[in-house]
Amino acid sequence: MERTVTVGSLIALYRAEGIEPVLNLGDVVISGWVRTNRPSGQLAFLELHDGTHFLSLQLVYTKENQGFDMMSRLKTGAAIVAHGTLRASPSDKQPFELAVKSIELVGDVAEDYPLQKKRASFEFLREQAYLRPRANTFQAVYRVRSVLAHAIHSFFQERGFVYVHTPIITGNDAEGAGQLFRVATEGKDPFTDFFGKEAHLTVSGQLHGEAFALAFKDIYTFGPTFRAEHSNTPRHASEFWMIEPEMAFCDLKGDMEIIEASLKHAIKTVLEKCPDEIAFFDKFIAQGLKEKLEHVLNSPFRHMTYTEAIAALEKAVKEGVSFENKDIFWGMDLQSEHERYLCEKIALGPLFLTDYPKEIKAFYMKENPDGKTVAAVDLLVPGEGELVGGSQREDNPEKLKAKMGSLKDMDWYWNLRRYGGCPHAGFGIGFDRLLMYVTGMQNIRDVQLFPRTSNALKY
Repeated sequence: MERTVTVGSLIALYRAEGIEPVLNLGDVVISGWVRTNRPSGQLAFLELHDGTHFLSLQLVYTKENQGFDMMSRLKTGAAIVAHGTLRASPSDKQPFELAVKSIELVGDVAEDYPLQKKRASFEFLREQAYLRPRANTFQAVYRVRSVLAHAIHSFFQERGFVYVHTPIITGNDAEGAGQLFRVATEGKDPFTDFFGKEAHLTVSGQLHGEAFALAFKDIYTFGPTFRAEHSNTPRHASEFWMIEPEMAFCDLKGDMEIIEASLKHAIKTVLEKCPDEIAFFDKFIAQGLKEKLEHVLNSPFRHMTYTEAIAALEKAVKEGVSFENKDIFWGMDLQSEHERYLCEKIALGPLFLTDYPKEIKAFYMKENPDGKTVAAVDLLVPGEGELVGGSQREDNPEKLKAKMGSLKDMDWYWNLRRYGGCPHAGFGIGFDRLLMYVTGMQNIRDVQLFPRTSNALKY
């Protein structure tokens, strides 16, 4: 009797118990899509990919197979069901293969199928976004995306954090950036008719998350956020996912401890569960990727204040280091080149940069006793620069009121400090940028399934 198998189950069995249990399965049936088909004289090789693993399974058929002519004409992308017997492979590329008894064509492929054997550029594949999950690179990217998302949830769930869903439509702008997608209707006033006030898509779930943290103690959000930026850089998208934990009875030190632990857990999980994908990225996308990730995983995260960082950058300029942004002064907003220099040349690894000037940070960050800086932190990592941003939140009602200024309809946020407020802290990780970091992909459009950027809404 035939047993239905998948590529994923076969590889898992082989890696856990060796080749013999795989060969002892007898006759099997497996379904999937043709990756390549190479008829050659009496012997032919077909690579079948079924989506259950990054790797594929080699199928071998011969002239003696009934239906050989049909099999030899199977095109890349065709959906098939194959029947056969597993056997050891003489090739070093795979430990086992399927000796075909029969193949059923389930779904043929039209002649204009865009994905062929030749390698396609990322730019071309962005125009075929609905098909690119079938390409090797994107099979790897989206599988890592799934594992990485699960790693985030497992880290916080195992530590008792409550997962909350904060609103996507909101009247609050947490960042104060002003680049918002306004929500409109077909009413008399399209921007105020439905909700009775202006509404927009959220740029952050943080403020609503704080309300839950002051009831559940430790919470996290993990959902979509939106920025109406007309930006065509490889790092910006109009829609992206954010991880935003909030912890009550927590200061900046505790915040940094959770940042470090969560990031290391995520990297460790990907390295353990996606070895084939990481090997692929290391070979074809970003050489040295695995070494970089292992370095972050095994390094203690160093600490430096913003003031110390400015002094270090000023010293570097005097010693002849050339920055594109040469004007270094206390109070400036550090650029990516400065951040990368600090972590790659000075810290030689991940670096927590803390205590920024209050003028360049958001209103909700706690003012330090010096009256000039706030208890904010950015995590800088080699090869990227800033990867995580967080802070201790201002819990003093009077100081927060002064900082809020003319912000409208925010009494509820201020009242959180008056109604049993306590020290609390949190941070945000751009999930898509984290995925770029662990895969080595260079463009945010290539780690999102259907990217949303300005002047690009094809799907």
